Amino acid sequence: MQEDPIERLRAFCMALPEATEGGGVGNPTFRVRDKIFAMQHPVDGRMTVWCKAPAGAQQALVNSDPTQFFVPPYVGGKGWIGLWFDIDIDWEMVNDLVKDSYRLIAPKRLAAQLT
Repeated sequence: MQEDPIERLRAFCMALPEATEGGGVGNPTFRVRDKIFAMQHPVDGRMTVWCKAPAGAQQALVNSDPTQFFVPPYVGGKGWIGLWFDIDIDWEMVNDLVKDSYRLIAPKRLAAQLT
């Protein structure tokens, strides 16, 4: 049986310092000190995950593979990246993007705990 992508995403997110899970804008959302760093949010009935990307990464990722990445509504103008979750997923890359997002959102002391 194939692992549920949300369960795998949850494992990545909840392994980060002081990460919490909640509802809200997406379902679920993953937060650090009440600030969202990753969220599952459907787009046109498709499963997706959104996370904040470092400056310049959003367009580079979307241009590199628009079948995997997209600019999400609402937060895309703030540099967030969307990943389609209904295709073959590179989980190492997803974990890296989640960690990058966490580093951008978390207080410096917490972000510094990631190696």
